Amino acid sequence: MVHPKILEVIEYDVCTACGACASVCPAGAIIINKRAEVRDPDNLELYIKGAAPNVCERCFTCGRVCPVIDGYYSDEFFNVKSFFGAKSTIAGQDGGVTSHMLKELLRKGEIDCVVGISRNENWETELILMTKPEDVDKTTGTKYTYDSVLQALKEPFEKYDKIAVVGVPCQVHGARLISENVNDKIVLIVGLICMESFYHDTMAEKIIPDIMKLNIEDVVKMNFAKGKFWCYTKDGQEHSVKIPEVAPHARHPCHHCCDYTSVFADISLGSVGTPDGWNCVLIRTDTGQKYFDMVKDTLEIMENPAPGLDLVKKLAKTKHDNNSGHYLEVCEKFSFDECGIR
Repeated sequence: MVHPKILEVIEYDVCTACGACASVCPAGAIIINKRAEVRDPDNLELYIKGAAPNVCERCFTCGRVCPVIDGYYSDEFFNVKSFFGAKSTIAGQDGGVTSHMLKELLRKGEIDCVVGISRNENWETELILMTKPEDVDKTTGTKYTYDSVLQALKEPFEKYDKIAVVGVPCQVHGARLISENVNDKIVLIVGLICMESFYHDTMAEKIIPDIMKLNIEDVVKMNFAKGKFWCYTKDGQEHSVKIPEVAPHARHPCHHCCDYTSVFADISLGSVGTPDGWNCVLIRTDTGQKYFDMVKDTLEIMENPAPGLDLVKKLAKTKHDNNSGHYLEVCEKFSFDECGIR
């Protein structure tokens, strides 16, 4: 049997573990659990994670929803309709806009559910399905440890018609491909600005204790800002190291990612280019504009935030410059030629 393209993505260790393929595979041949790897195709008991080529029905749906196969844009700002700052009264990572927006849309019945992640005090993530406004409170704040958000779509696809997805660029990319190729129940995609993410064991066993010299249970917030990685602890103290001290420990697929601002989202959100305590907002689609208009009157808006979009573009260029060569090198190894930077 010809192996599906997704196996090559796994074999070359560039699978983002976004979970898109696992959520749409009709044969249940793919399961993601933080990291993807190929398991023995003749022993289904081993399928905690990985892909099962002997179970594959050769529909190759997985290849149509894989962000690595689909590739990246060289200009990830081509679809930005507007850029501004916003903040809410919700205590979030910065302006709390993501949480506020989702709570309002759930309250108004404009969306049925939201797929996202929560975390415990050890910064271990858990996939969560939010169907009520109060559910959103469990997911506030940025988590720099990764989880395969899109694999949680399998059940919502069966139960709900208006699904929202919140995720980092690879997850947003996968969600967009699902909505365009497989399932139109995803009505809103909210993207987060992201330079890289980390496996939980790396964060808990290396970065926090060895580099930051902290106990992870004491950390209440993490952030990347002003060239540093910051940890805020229960005692009110701030701790930081320069980003180059932690960046090499990011997940391997992150070093091949060429999307900083979630170009495939309807709305992208972050804290770059705006003052402290504010979120930057990039409206990218008519759908994004429609849903943001439903909640904007309940937010404080800053039309011309400083330092502005130029800083976002500068950081996006840095990510592209660092990662594009790695990604294109892997593309040359694939047996297929869809991938690349366009």
